[in-house]
Amino acid sequence: MTIETPPSLTPYILVVEDEESLATLLQYNLEKEGYLIELCADGEEALMMIEERQPDLVILDWMLPKVSGIEICRRLRQRGATRNLPIIMLTARGEETDRIRGLDTGADDYVVKPFSMTELCARLRAVLRRIRPGLAEDRVRAGDIIIDRVAHKVKRAGEEIHLGPTEFRLLDYFMQHPGRVFSREQLLNAVWGSDVYVETRTVDVHIGRLRRALGSESDPIRTVRSAGYSLDI
Repeated sequence: MTIETPPSLTPYILVVEDEESLATLLQYNLEKEGYLIELCADGEEALMMIEERQPDLVILDWMLPKVSGIEICRRLRQRGATRNLPIIMLTARGEETDRIRGLDTGADDYVVKPFSMTELCARLRAVLRRIRPGLAEDRVRAGDIIIDRVAHKVKRAGEEIHLGPTEFRLLDYFMQHPGRVFSREQLLNAVWGSDVYVETRTVDVHIGRLRRALGSESDPIRTVRSAGYSLDI
């Protein structure tokens, strides 16, 4: 299944659920909430998909073919790149010992089937606010930079900064992951979309424009040789 990445930085959620009717229901309702959703029906495929493109959050069924949800959770927590990846586990196992096991393995929340979609969406928002506030809030601060997604405005040290649409999306993405280094290819996929062909040097052009707009007195964009760029505040 191929889902195009929209130009806005919509939170990307991977739903790992082998019950087709439930997976379809989750996709329908979560897309209505404004999330970008991909579906996966077995544990091995889930691990490969996360390796290829890391989601902003994983909704993970406990009982899955090939690799169980609890084992996926354990493996993700052992990897540096996915150690802090938000995970909500879905399961029909409602016993306290099972809930404790799921949370001890590293799940951020635990939802017992059957559940209401309203409750799941509320828990999802709560996890994003707690783990990744940059995805859940309309107004985000990093150091002396404030980005207002609703008004589409940026301020630095109280002064309004005028950015083009691409520079705005770049800064937004950096502010979701302060301090993390991104390659040019990763930035292209996140900001332009994986379905759009753009040369990697285009990233350098827009990074230059973003730097000039933010001012050179204290440049928050760090160039990491042979690796890419990061926002260091």
